[in-house]
Amino acid sequence: MASQQDTIASEVIAASLGGAISASVLYPLEVLKTKMQAEGGNDDKDDDKDDNEDKKPASMVQYASRLYDQEGGSVFFRGVETSAFQSATEKALYFFAYQALKEIHSAVTGSKKLDGLSNIIMGAAAEWAHLPITLPLDCWTTQIQTSTNTDETPMALLCNLLAAGPSKMYKGIQAYTVLCLKPALQYTIFEQVKGAVVAGRVQKTLSAVEAFLLGMMARAVATVVVFPYLRAKVMLQAASQSSTGDSSQKTSIPSMLATMYGQGGVASWFQGLGPELTRGVMSAALMMMIKEKIAIIVKDILKRVVKY
Repeated sequence: MASQQDTIASEVIAASLGGAISASVLYPLEVLKTKMQAEGGNDDKDDDKDDNEDKKPASMVQYASRLYDQEGGSVFFRGVETSAFQSATEKALYFFAYQALKEIHSAVTGSKKLDGLSNIIMGAAAEWAHLPITLPLDCWTTQIQTSTNTDETPMALLCNLLAAGPSKMYKGIQAYTVLCLKPALQYTIFEQVKGAVVAGRVQKTLSAVEAFLLGMMARAVATVVVFPYLRAKVMLQAASQSSTGDSSQKTSIPSMLATMYGQGGVASWFQGLGPELTRGVMSAALMMMIKEKIAIIVKDILKRVVKY
């Protein structure tokens, strides 16, 4: 029982620290990908402000340069503390639920090995387990990143969200019927390939480079699969700060996807994929690398504490 508790504790602590560090290091890319994903719903409002050149889809570098010219360098770091806290909380709760489910599965079946389907199911369940806490944080972070009012502080945006009620704080939750598969696919790919790689080793761990590269590959596959739903979720969350009345509350993920398709075809579903892949792949690689190493340290410390 002690070893099970050590495993869960080490996984939770390592994932939390890894999530916070990777989110902080790559936060400018997080801002960039969120702003690019959120664009598209206000084109009509900006017809008089934007030139025809500005309306054309910009590359990641062009968009970053334009954003810097318009709002300065501070825009890339606004809300970094919130993002780090959100990522740490999300990863800690996810891995707590995931490891707990794995231990339950092991106790019921008598086997510690998981097949791919079981891993995906447990990963999806673990994702839903943390949403009641982390989705409001995600919505808050999105509002901070997409707000055009530089005088409005993060705390003011949070107060607006709280005053608007649960419907605003949980906007986009329908997308998680599909988005729950992203971490499930990512960690399933990681765990399955890791298991094959370390099968013949005495120490069942990956090197830092192996964990980094495997984390990149797993995140890339999972991101491409679910990206249209991810963009639809961001657009709903971003729209909630500027929409009036309750019309935005009636917008569903499928209708948002249909609107996006009508405006720009399939390409519209994947707007912002470049920075999302860049940030997400690097974030997952950093997080998994840090987590693999910290988990070993934490587990060793916990074992020593238990002895004494």
